[in-house]
Amino acid sequence: MATHHDGGSPLVGRTAELGLLDTVIDRLGRGAPSFVDITGAAGIGKSRLMSEFCLHARRRGMTVLRGRAAEYERHLPFHPFADAFADLDHRPPHAPDLLDAVSRVLGGTGAGPSPAPVPATDDRFGLHRSVGRLMAQLGRAGGLVVALDDAHWADPASLELLDHLVRHPVPGPVVLVVARRDRQTPTALTAALTREADTGAVLRIGLAPLAERECVEGLAPDLPRDRAAQLYAAGEGNPLYFLSLLHAYREDAARRPAPTSASAEIGLGELPTGLAPLLLNELAPLTPSQRRTLEVIAVLGDHAVSPVIRGVTGRTDAELDDDLDALARRDLVRPGPGGRMVLRHPVIRTLVHESTTVRRRVEIHHAAAAELARTGAPAVEQAQHVERSVTTWDPQAYAVLRQAAEQTASTAPTSCAHWLRAALRLLPDAAEHAAERRDLTLRRARALGVSGGLRESRDLLHKVISTAGPDETGVRTSAVVLCALTERHLGRYPEATALLRRELRQPDLSPSDRVSIGLELCSSAPHNASYPQMRSEVARTLADARVLGNELGEAGALAVAAFGEAYEGDVAAASAYAVQAAGLLDGLPDDDLTALCEPLGRLGWAEAFLGRFTDAERHADRGLGIARRSGQIYLLPLLLLCKAHVRIQTCRLQSARELADEAEDIARGIGSGELLAFVLANKAQVRVAASAPGDPEALAAAEEAVATMGPSDNWRASMAWCMLGYAALTGGDPHRARDALLRAGGDDLRGLQPSMRPLLSELLVTAALFTGDVASASAWSERARREAEQLGLPVQRASAMRSAAQLALHHGDPGRAATLLAEAAAECARSGAVFWEARSLLLAAPVMTAAGRGERGEAMWKQGHRLATGGGAGLLVGLAEMTRPSAPRTPSTSPPWLASFTAREREIAGLVAEGLTNQAIAGRLYLSPRTVETHLSRVFRKAEVATRSALAALMARS
Repeated sequence: MATHHDGGSPLVGRTAELGLLDTVIDRLGRGAPSFVDITGAAGIGKSRLMSEFCLHARRRGMTVLRGRAAEYERHLPFHPFADAFADLDHRPPHAPDLLDAVSRVLGGTGAGPSPAPVPATDDRFGLHRSVGRLMAQLGRAGGLVVALDDAHWADPASLELLDHLVRHPVPGPVVLVVARRDRQTPTALTAALTREADTGAVLRIGLAPLAERECVEGLAPDLPRDRAAQLYAAGEGNPLYFLSLLHAYREDAARRPAPTSASAEIGLGELPTGLAPLLLNELAPLTPSQRRTLEVIAVLGDHAVSPVIRGVTGRTDAELDDDLDALARRDLVRPGPGGRMVLRHPVIRTLVHESTTVRRRVEIHHAAAAELARTGAPAVEQAQHVERSVTTWDPQAYAVLRQAAEQTASTAPTSCAHWLRAALRLLPDAAEHAAERRDLTLRRARALGVSGGLRESRDLLHKVISTAGPDETGVRTSAVVLCALTERHLGRYPEATALLRRELRQPDLSPSDRVSIGLELCSSAPHNASYPQMRSEVARTLADARVLGNELGEAGALAVAAFGEAYEGDVAAASAYAVQAAGLLDGLPDDDLTALCEPLGRLGWAEAFLGRFTDAERHADRGLGIARRSGQIYLLPLLLLCKAHVRIQTCRLQSARELADEAEDIARGIGSGELLAFVLANKAQVRVAASAPGDPEALAAAEEAVATMGPSDNWRASMAWCMLGYAALTGGDPHRARDALLRAGGDDLRGLQPSMRPLLSELLVTAALFTGDVASASAWSERARREAEQLGLPVQRASAMRSAAQLALHHGDPGRAATLLAEAAAECARSGAVFWEARSLLLAAPVMTAAGRGERGEAMWKQGHRLATGGGAGLLVGLAEMTRPSAPRTPSTSPPWLASFTAREREIAGLVAEGLTNQAIAGRLYLSPRTVETHLSRVFRKAEVATRSALAALMARS
C-alpha cells in the first residue's frame, strides 16, 4: 500500500495506476498514448490521481495546464480549456501570433482578462487546429500535460475540441488527460474515446473502489480496527464517502451516526444515497451569513471572486473575510486559480447549489448579472446569470442574450443556439415582435444546422416559412433555400425537391427569388436526380437570370451547368459553360459572391473533371475564403474536397490529407451522415494514394463511408463503394474489389459518371487478371478504350492505355505494353496529372527492361520514383520498391523473395511469367483454380507485388 501527498489530501493506493501514468511520462513523444482517459464514480479519486500525475510531470520539468468543467456553466464555450490555459504563465517563443489567436477564445475566465468577443467570421474548426498547433509548440519546451477534470460536464464546444484532439493527436511530447464519470459522459465523447482506446491511442484507466487495507491505513490509521472496518463497509471503498463518514464520526458520532450499510441506489449526481446527507450535515454548524456566502460561491462558480461575492452578498470587506476564513477552516472552500473561491469538491458544490432555494438562486444570479454588467464583463459571462434570473420581457437582458449569441455564433454554435432560445423566451409573442422572432428563429436554425442539430433546424425553418408575411419574401426565400439544403444533408432529397418546386409555384415569388430557388433546385443533380432531368430547369434559371441582368444568378447557373455536363461526359458543353462561368465569376468582387460559394465549388469540380487543375484549385480556394468569412461552414467540405482531389491528381498528397481531414472534422460537426459518407469516401481515396500498399487505414475509411451511407444508392453512395473497391484492390483482395465496383456502377458501370469509368475499368482489368479471368479483363479494357475516346481527356486516355498494357504483357508482348505505358505517361505529363504520370512511369520501367530497353526503363523508374517521393505518394513509393531495377548479381545468387518460395510457389510464379491464366495453371498442375489463387496470393505477398505483370517482370529479371 502506498500513500502520496501533494500538500493536500493524501493519494491512497493507486500504485498500479500511477505506474501506468509514469510510463506515459517516460515514453512521451516516443510511442506513448497521447491521451489518457481516467474514469470512475463520483468521489472515487479521479481528481486526486490527476493531481498526482500533474505533480510528477512538473517534477520532470514539464509544462502543466489544468482546467475543470463545471456542472452549471455548460454553455460557457471552451470553459475547461479556458480554465487550463489561464495557467499559462509564459508565451511560447516562436508562436506569439498563434497564442494571440487562441487566447481570444481560450483566454481563461478566472485569471486575467476574459476572452475578447470573437469575430463572427472565425472558423471553429480552424480554432481546433490552432489549439493543436499551440499545444505542440508548448510541448517542445520540455513536454506538456493538459489535464481536464470533470469532462462529463464539458460544454459542447469543448466536447467538439476534445473529439478533434482525440482523432488528431498532437505530435511530440504532449499528453491530454481527462477525468470523467463514465455514466454521465455524453455519448459522442464516450464513443470517440472508446474507439481510440481500441487502437491504443488512448490509455483508459478505470478506478475501482479502494481495498479495505489501503483505505483504512491510508485515511484513518488511528481509528480502532473494528470501527474503521464498519466505516469502510458503509463507504464501499469510495474515498470521498469514507472521509465524510470519518468526519461525521469524529465530530459528533452520537448526533450523526455513521450508517452501517450503504444503499446501492444512485442519487443526485450518481452519489450513493447515504453520502448526500453526510455532506450536507457539514453545513449545520454554519452561521446564517456563512451559509449565505457559501451559497453565493456555489451559484457563482467561476465568478466567485471577492469583488463579485461582496457585490452580491452586500457584505463589507471585513465581514466577508470573516465568513471566508470560517468556511476555509472547515475545509468547505479553498482558494482557486485567479483569486476564485471554490468548494473543495464538485459534489459539495452540487449539493449546496441544489439545497439553495430557487428564489435565493434567482436573487444571486440577478445580483451577479448586475455586478458583471457594471464591470463590463463579456456578454457570454453575463448571459448565464441573465438567463437564470430574468423571466419577463426586459430589453436590457434580451440585448445581452442576443450579444452572447453573436459572440459564440462561429466558434460555439450550440451555445449560440442556446442563447437565442433564451432570447426568444423573453421576447413577447406579439405582432409587433413577429418579424424579429422570425429573424432570431432563422439565426437559431443556422446555428443548429452547423452543430449537429439538423432535424431541429429543419423544423424551425418550416416554422419560419409558414409564418413569414407577404412583405418578408427575402426571409422566406432564405429559409426555403436553407431548409432544402438541410433536407439534403439529412439525405431527404425528394423532400428538398418537393419544397423547392412548391415554392416556385407561389404566384407572388419575385424574379430574383425565383432565380435563387431555381439554383438550389438545380443543385439536386446528381444527388437525387440525373442532370438530364434537370437540364430544362437549369436552362430556365439561366434565362431568368439573363433577363433580369442578374450576373450572380447567371454565373451560378452556368457553374451548375458546367458541373452537370462534365458529370454526364459532355466535355464540349461542359468546357463552354465552365469558360462562361469563370469569365463572370472572375470579374466579380468577393463581397458579391457570398451567395455563390456552392456554385464556385461546382465550377471547381467541373474543371477538375475536365483536367483543368489550376483553374479548379483557384476557384476552390476563392470559394473557401468567401465561405469562411461569411460563416457558411456547411459548404466547406465540398470546396475542401475539390481542392484535395486536385492535389491527388497533381501528386501533393500531404496537403490532400490535411484537406480531407479538415473536411471530415466539419462533416462530423455538422452531423450529416450523408455528407460524412461522401467525405470519408474521398478521404479513403487520399489515404490509398498517400499510404503504402495495403495500409489498413484507407480500407477502414472506405468501409466507414459505406457503413455511414447505409442503403442509399445515389451518387455519393456510388463514390463510397468505388473507393471501397479501390482500397480493397490495393490491399490485395481482387474479389472484394470487383464486387464493390460493380455494386457502385452496375455490371457495365453505367451508373457512374463517364469521367470515372476508364479509371475504374482499369481497376477491374487488374482484378480480373489477378484472378485469372482474362476474358473479363479484355472486355473491361475495351470498354475503357471506348469511354476514353469519347471523352477525349488525357487522364482517361492514359488509363485506357494502362489497361491495354496489362493485357499485352499478360499475352507475352512486353514491347507493345512498354509503348502503351510510355504513351500513357506522356499523356499525363501534358495534362499536369503528376500522380498518374508517376504511376505510368513506374509500371513502364520493368516492362521496358523486359522488352530489352533497360536503360530507358531505368530512366523511367528514376523519374517516377522522384515524382512519387516528392509528392508523398506512399502507394507509388511502394510500387517503385516493387519495380526497382535490380543490381547485377552473380548467377549463383537468388533474391531473398525468390529463395523464400516453396517449390510449388516457384513453379506457379514461373507459369504466371509465361503468361498462363489461373485456369491454365490449374489444368497443367492438376490443381483447383482456388488452390492456385491461394498459392499466388502467397507469392504476391512474399515478392511484395500486387499484379501479375509486376511478378512477371520480377521473374524475368531474376
